[in-house]
Amino acid sequence: MRVSHSFPAISATFDDPNLVSCAGLAPTMALAQRAGLTDLVSSALTLKAVGGVNAHLKVPALVAGMVAGADSIDDMDLLRHGGMGRLFTGIRAPSTLGTFLRSFTFGHVRQLDAVASRFVIALAKNSPILAGADQGCYVDIDDTIKATYGYAKQGAGHGYTGIKGLNALLAIVSTPISAPVVVATRLRRGPTNSARGAARIVADALVTAKACGGTGLVTVRADSAYYGHDVVAAARLGGARFSVTVRMNRTVVKAISGIQESAWTPIHYPNAIWDEDEQRLVSDAEVAEVPFFTAFTSRRKADHISARLIVRRVKRLNPKTVPAGQGELFSAYRHHGVFTDSPLTMLEAEKTHRAHALVERVIADFKGGAFAHAPSGHFAANGAWLVLAAIAFNLTRAAGTIASVFHAKATTATIRRQLIAVPGRLARSARRLVIHLPKNWPWQDSWEGLFNTVCGPPATT
Repeated sequence: MRVSHSFPAISATFDDPNLVSCAGLAPTMALAQRAGLTDLVSSALTLKAVGGVNAHLKVPALVAGMVAGADSIDDMDLLRHGGMGRLFTGIRAPSTLGTFLRSFTFGHVRQLDAVASRFVIALAKNSPILAGADQGCYVDIDDTIKATYGYAKQGAGHGYTGIKGLNALLAIVSTPISAPVVVATRLRRGPTNSARGAARIVADALVTAKACGGTGLVTVRADSAYYGHDVVAAARLGGARFSVTVRMNRTVVKAISGIQESAWTPIHYPNAIWDEDEQRLVSDAEVAEVPFFTAFTSRRKADHISARLIVRRVKRLNPKTVPAGQGELFSAYRHHGVFTDSPLTMLEAEKTHRAHALVERVIADFKGGAFAHAPSGHFAANGAWLVLAAIAFNLTRAAGTIASVFHAKATTATIRRQLIAVPGRLARSARRLVIHLPKNWPWQDSWEGLFNTVCGPPATT
C-alpha cells in the first residue's frame, strides 16, 4: 500500500469541530450508565478534599479515557477534541482529574473498591460477561510488579523480581466459556510479600463472584506464592474449592518420594504423541496422585488441612540443576505439586490447574493498557488508578460480549481497536444527533450490535 497523492497534492488541517476519534465510547459509556456507575460513585465515594467534588462526573471521565486507551493522566486530553463536547457531558481536563486522584486516601480507595465490585455485578446483569457461571467458575489470584522510575513514587521498592516498582494484586473470575473479568485489586508497596492480604482478596472475590451468578462449583486457583493456611482457609470459608501449587518443602518431598513408579500416568502435554503399537501416550510429562496429604502441619492441629496432592513431573533437561536437598529422586525430573480438594478426576484436576496461567494474560492486558504506568507520585492516587483500570477493563469486556461472539473473548486492545477507536462525524437530523461512521468498516456488524443493544429502544415484552 502507498499514499495515492504526495505534497502538495495532499494536505492536512485540524479544523473539523464535528469529528470524534472514538465513536465507540458512545455505546460503551451508555452501558456504564445503564449499569449505574454514576449512581454507585455518588452513593459510595465520600471525597471532601479539594478536587474531590463532582466525583460522579470525574470517575466516569477517567474510566472513559482508559477505555479509549489512556495510560496516563495527560492522556485524558484525548476526550477533549472535535465533537466530544457534543457527544458527552462532564468531560474534565487532565489537570482537574489529576487533582481529583491526589485527593484520595486509603479509605477512599477502599470505597472505590466497593464501587468496582458493585459495578461488575451490575455489568453481569446487563451483559453475558460470565456466561456459564451457574455451572462453575474459577477465581484466580496473582500479583505483578509495575516498574516505576525516579524517586517521587510513594511505596516504590524492589520486589521479588528485583525491579523497583509497586506491587499490584489481582483477583479474576472466569468460566470455561467466558473470558476473565477483574473482581478485586489491591495496590501494595513494592517489597510486599505476595501472600500479604491474599486471604482477604480471596474472600472479597468469592462474594463478588457469587453475586455475578457464580452459583455453581467455584474453585480458587493460585501459584506457590499463596500456598498457605490463610488462603486455603479463606477459600473453604467462602464455600469454594481450592487448587494451589505447593512449595517443595520436606513434607511435600517426602510425599512425592512415596509415589510408586507404576502410578505415573502420561498426559497430553506439548510434544506428546500417541504410540499405536503400545496404545498409549508417549510424553515427557506424567501425573500421579497422593490421595491423602495433610498440609500446614507446623501449625496447630486445628489448622491442619487434608486434601489431594496431585503431582506432575517433567523430564529435567539439565540434571545438574537439581535443587539442594532433593537428592537423586529429583535428578531426572522436575516435579510440580498441586494441593487441591477438587472433585474432578486426577487428570482433569491437573489440567484445570494449569489453566491458572490465564491470569498472566490479564496482567499483560493491564500492563498493555491503562496500567502501563502508575501515573502519580501519591500512593493512594495510584491505588485509585488501579481500581479504575479494573472498572475500565470490565466495561470493555462487557461491551465486547454484547458486540459479538468473537469480541467476547478478544483482548481489550482488540476491542478498543475495532469497536472503540472508530472515527465518526457528528450531525443533526430531525433534532437527533447522528454519528456518521466509516463506510465498509470491517467490524460494522459488531459495532451495530453493541450500539443497538445498549442505545436502541428498550425491548418490549
